[in-house]
Amino acid sequence: MAWVEDKLRRLLRDPECVRNVTIIAHVDHGKTTLSDSLLQRAGLLSSDKSGTACALDINEQEQERGITIASTSIALPLDLAVDPTVDAESKTGATSRPLLLNLIDSPGHSDFNSEVTAALRLTDGAVVVVDASEGVLAQTETVLRQAIAEGVKPCLFV
Repeated sequence: MAWVEDKLRRLLRDPECVRNVTIIAHVDHGKTTLSDSLLQRAGLLSSDKSGTACALDINEQEQERGITIASTSIALPLDLAVDPTVDAESKTGATSRPLLLNLIDSPGHSDFNSEVTAALRLTDGAVVVVDASEGVLAQTETVLRQAIAEGVKPCLFV
């Protein structure tokens, strides 16, 4: 894990390489599953545990109940794919650039809306997860309104 620490230190020196994002959605629409997948992509979780580990549900009550109760954050060092033909500023011909994604997995249950608001106040953007089979439900609308009220730009993930 020393390579992760070194990479984090380098990324933290350049604010242009840092993005803060909260994952928001209705309860059980896949926020924590998406978080697990991103952890796996960053090399912080094995692929056999990706999608089932609930790695960011860290307190005992969350693990027992199978829901996220408190917003949890993690720093993910990633390499962002870059198309040098589209990126006019990139004269290096690089195919990727480093990115530090500060990810916050927020609760989906309406009892914990204050956790969602607190997380959104710290972020540049929000990933709105919608379950393709259930579609947009009441809490989806609520957390989306919260994001817009906090001036956070949403991005839809189905």
